[in-house]
Amino acid sequence: MKTETSSSSSTLVWDLPVRLFHWLLVICFAGAWLTSESEHWRLAHVWFGYGMAGLVGLRIVWGLVGTQHARFASFVRGPRAALAYLRSLLGPRPQHYLGHNPAGGLAIVGLLALIALTAASGYATYNELGGDWLEELHEFAADALLILVGVHLAGVAVGSFVHKENLVRAMITGRKPLPPETNT
Repeated sequence: MKTETSSSSSTLVWDLPVRLFHWLLVICFAGAWLTSESEHWRLAHVWFGYGMAGLVGLRIVWGLVGTQHARFASFVRGPRAALAYLRSLLGPRPQHYLGHNPAGGLAIVGLLALIALTAASGYATYNELGGDWLEELHEFAADALLILVGVHLAGVAVGSFVHKENLVRAMITGRKPLPPETNT
């Protein structure tokens, strides 16, 4: 599928399903985190977790059949490509990608995997299916997820600064400017 280009040299990169997934996931993650230590809000915590699990399922499907920049094949490139991208950020001409860069792609895979693990272990814990070790796994996975969210936010800040583009705005509007030298 071709991306749309307007006269202002911007193009649609992230379609509506990707943007809805992203911001609904932000809401569910924040809700689950804010309700995690309260017995009074336990049911809300569980429902936020179910929401995250459902969103991950939908994102996996969209990552296989969705539009160009939504597909995993367009941004999951492996550790070598991610390291090459990160090294390029230190040089005078950092690599630039229209969609997710290789480091961001690995972060997305990690986030999806950690969300799935957190949701599955939370479900098992809530339904008393496996004992205390599952509760420990749930808490470990949630803590790792929080750390990876922090890495993601740092990556957005660095990418926005280095490439002189507002990635948060792009995740709201779906549009990014077209720089002269861009990888897909």
